[in-house]
Amino acid sequence: MAPVGLPPGFRFHPTDEELVNYYLKRKVHGLSIDLDIIPEVDLYKCEPWELEEKSFLPSKDSEWYFFGPRDRKYPNGCRTNRATRAGYWKSTGKDRRINYQNRSIGMKKTLVYYKGRAPQGIRTSWVMHEYRIEESECENAMGIQDSYALCRIFKKNVVLGEFDKKGECSSSQAKGNEEQVTDFGDAGQSSGANENDKDNSWMQFIAEDLWCTNKLK
Repeated sequence: MAPVGLPPGFRFHPTDEELVNYYLKRKVHGLSIDLDIIPEVDLYKCEPWELEEKSFLPSKDSEWYFFGPRDRKYPNGCRTNRATRAGYWKSTGKDRRINYQNRSIGMKKTLVYYKGRAPQGIRTSWVMHEYRIEESECENAMGIQDSYALCRIFKKNVVLGEFDKKGECSSSQAKGNEEQVTDFGDAGQSSGANENDKDNSWMQFIAEDLWCTNKLK
């Protein structure tokens, strides 16, 4: 059930450390969370554009958080099945370690959504950050660290190229923009880099929200 009576202007902006050390840790241990703000959803039975209606956050938030049960691709294997009806999530880059008080508490994986089936899938601007807890953080509960992952999902900004005087984008500009669009990973492991990434996604939402409002008039 979604939380009721959230105040105007409410925004949910937890750090990586808070997501793992509080929300995910309490979820895998079956403990209560002060505010029921993160729903449990089988993410790989949904397409990314279907997830907004399942979020407990206010509709004006541009990124959504979910607890997802870990669906194994093979019964005796450790690979996760990340295929949806219309596409699949593909990991990009290396997993990043999340530290708290000089110890590792979890890992963060970045994934990008592709429409279609591998290897001919079409890359989209949907991005997922998947957080997993370290086994050492699970007291007296062997194996439960893999029972749930916490996922943050958002749509990456697509930077449009500047057009020259003739109205055509130069090849050098197009190449530079392509590099920006295809880099979906974080610039680093610090929470500061993560916050900058969030700010960009909020700016995109503001622009989209204004466009939608004008369209409805």
